[in-house]
Amino acid sequence: MNTEANYTNNPLHGVGLKQLLTEIVDHYGFEMLFAYLNINCFNKNPGIDSSVKFLKKTDWAREKVEAFYLYQFKSLPRASDEQFELPPRERIIPLDQTPGEPAELSFEDAERLAEKRARKAALRGAGF
Repeated sequence: MNTEANYTNNPLHGVGLKQLLTEIVDHYGFEMLFAYLNINCFNKNPGIDSSVKFLKKTDWAREKVEAFYLYQFKSLPRASDEQFELPPRERIIPLDQTPGEPAELSFEDAERLAEKRARKAALRGAGF
């Protein structure tokens, strides 16, 4: 199997971080990004250039934004467990999966997601 051909099916292939962030911000806005991703560069004095600068320096945040781009903005199905372990740019997207329309997001859903993450973190902290 030619992995290079499969990498080209990844919507991140050939897309720079600034272009990716501009597409997401134009569609959702910084407030929605902060609500879903909880990354401060989207909350305090948000801007494309300053956010790109932060994301280039911070691997975990960049991977979080790239995963958001793939699975919320491009509406791809969740990756297999094996592929999910890889950074988003290295994931091989099956040829039968094509990007769709951006997901409809709401602040209420973001709040529910934050509560769910907090419960999971509390359970991990309690040793469950």
